[in-house]
Amino acid sequence: MYLLLLTAVPVGAQNKDHNLDVAKNLDVMNAIYKYLDMMYVDTLDANEVIGNGIDAMLESLDPYTTYYSESDVNKLQTMITGKYVGVGMMIRWNNEVKNAVVDEPYEGTPSAQAGLKKGDVILSIDGESMKGKDTEYVSKHLRGDAGTTFELIFRRPSTGKQMKVKITRRAIQTPSVPYYGIQQGNIGYINLNSFTENSAKDVRRAFIEMKEKGIKGLVFDLRGNGGGSEQEAVDIVNMFVRKGLLVVSNRGKLKRANHDYKTTVEPIDTLMPLVVLVNNGTASASEITSGALQDFDRAVILGTRTYGKGVAQMTMDLPYNGQLKLTTNKWYTPCGRCIQAITYKHANGGSTEEKADSLAKVFYTMHGRKVKDVGGIIPDIEVKADSMPNIAYYLAMAKDSNEVLLNYESDYIAKHASIAPASEFQLSDTDYEEFKQRVLKSGFKYDRESEKYLKNLKDLAKFEGYYDGAKADFDSLEKKLSHNVARDLDYNKKVIKRMIENDIVASYYFQKGSIQNSLRDDKQMKEALKLLGDNARYQQILQPQKK
Repeated sequence: MYLLLLTAVPVGAQNKDHNLDVAKNLDVMNAIYKYLDMMYVDTLDANEVIGNGIDAMLESLDPYTTYYSESDVNKLQTMITGKYVGVGMMIRWNNEVKNAVVDEPYEGTPSAQAGLKKGDVILSIDGESMKGKDTEYVSKHLRGDAGTTFELIFRRPSTGKQMKVKITRRAIQTPSVPYYGIQQGNIGYINLNSFTENSAKDVRRAFIEMKEKGIKGLVFDLRGNGGGSEQEAVDIVNMFVRKGLLVVSNRGKLKRANHDYKTTVEPIDTLMPLVVLVNNGTASASEITSGALQDFDRAVILGTRTYGKGVAQMTMDLPYNGQLKLTTNKWYTPCGRCIQAITYKHANGGSTEEKADSLAKVFYTMHGRKVKDVGGIIPDIEVKADSMPNIAYYLAMAKDSNEVLLNYESDYIAKHASIAPASEFQLSDTDYEEFKQRVLKSGFKYDRESEKYLKNLKDLAKFEGYYDGAKADFDSLEKKLSHNVARDLDYNKKVIKRMIENDIVASYYFQKGSIQNSLRDDKQMKEALKLLGDNARYQQILQPQKK
């Protein structure tokens, strides 16, 4: 008979062993670099080698713990505040010309005022050639100190002409609310794309303006919103629920870093029906907002399950003006849910593990509705958006150096001085046929998922010995699934047309126009408007189910 004795190790001994391991490994790391610096065959760049070591160490933890050196701190500040100094435009890499090009100027910014348009090829900045330089390099040169002026030379593809402009950099605030407005049925709509500095004030201003115009409901769009400041999220929730309620709790290893966020002011409106749109891109502070409004039974959450980021970060100052964004806490919704989808394990080389739905615990909202702590926020009403077909993805991503979509859009913009209002603009069937013929003439190709699955099935059939008997069936199926770009362009016409329309509208009416245009055929938006037009159903959803 064996007796297993479990003896507890004193806490003091555990801490002593841990501290010894820390000191020992730091000494080893320091010694290794000293030998490398002294004896390695080539001269080492300390910033690169040690920087890579720091990055590798942090990458073994979680995706959100990140080191920012002094030269990169501005990236962190832009992420937190939404502000930077530059010219105000998005750029992208063009596979065909092997150069960075203008993708979208922001409204009212120096780039828009200078007349830059989608597709313009950036050739030089202040005399330095940008030919072949990647987008990060070009973006760095477009930014600088506020008030400084530089000369930009670019080529407009529609004319082939080189053009020269002088642009003065200034502070740019990326809009957290790119569009809001009153929709059919007198329903308000607010699109929030980030929880950056003062985003709650922007939401508040938009809501009050529409409320004064008599809206009877609100659609609050958090789809694709990756989050940001917890305090901004709490301030937004506070607009719709009473003062003194706990919105989110942070809990971690260091007790003094724990924090409870409560509503602190009187709300604007606690009764107006509210629908929050969410999807897999809804994360972090967006999940705090949607989770709290769900727990308080203050809104109906509609869409698809959210991302599942239930951890919070703090920024720490480092020597030599660097900063560390560090995961310190898990956060919990008002009813106690932690919606973190992935567990990061650091033993034995590290691993990740997704939270299983079967292990989820049940919690209860303020009205007694059941909710669970699965990975992410589960919507009260699930409505799946139209999926992007494979061909549309490849057209947008310009695989195999083919930029037929960008070229068509650039030419269309050059030919049309103006277009219909953003909410009404549509490509004609003739326009789409012209685009289709361009695609076919360009030799555009893409990987069809059905062909990949068929190949895998054939390989499996051969491995298991069934292929010879089914060869005729495989050959027949292969013919039916053969690559037919013309057919795919016709079959997916509605989705591809919508994608092109959104891109073109952005060149005339900027980001807000693109959103307006996209709402026209938005399945989830239509369901939200339908729900807000049926108050009895809306109220019923927010009540607990009868046993």
